[in-house]
Amino acid sequence: MKGIRIRPEQEGLKTSLFDLEAEIMDVVWESGWSEFSVADVHRHLETQREIAYTTVMTTVARLFDKELLGRRKDGRRYLYSPTMSRAAFTEAMTREVLNSLPPVGKDTAFALLVERVAEADSAELDRIEALIRKRREREDE
Repeated sequence: MKGIRIRPEQEGLKTSLFDLEAEIMDVVWESGWSEFSVADVHRHLETQREIAYTTVMTTVARLFDKELLGRRKDGRRYLYSPTMSRAAFTEAMTREVLNSLPPVGKDTAFALLVERVAEADSAELDRIEALIRKRREREDE
């Protein structure tokens, strides 16, 4: 993925995508489209608010440039498709953030993650413990 910057002041997809980019990726992932045109996305967004076709076209092109969408020529238009699922995108962004931290920062990030998860859901904390156990078992092999 190219040209994606983390914006920690935002939430959800908007931490790494601009508002309309995030909205379009939401539409694509929630619709389950394997292929779609700019017109498909425009029609969907138009049901919620007025938006120029050219704005949607430019934003879809940016998502292609960022490698979140693939495309192929279909006559005079392009058909686009997502290059990854929402889960894969979230994982990639999480890896990017963690890989950008200095070694000392990774300890802090992990401690904060465990603290936040423990506050929210003890079952999730159990899942993290299981992941750590599995990782250690792989190291012992």
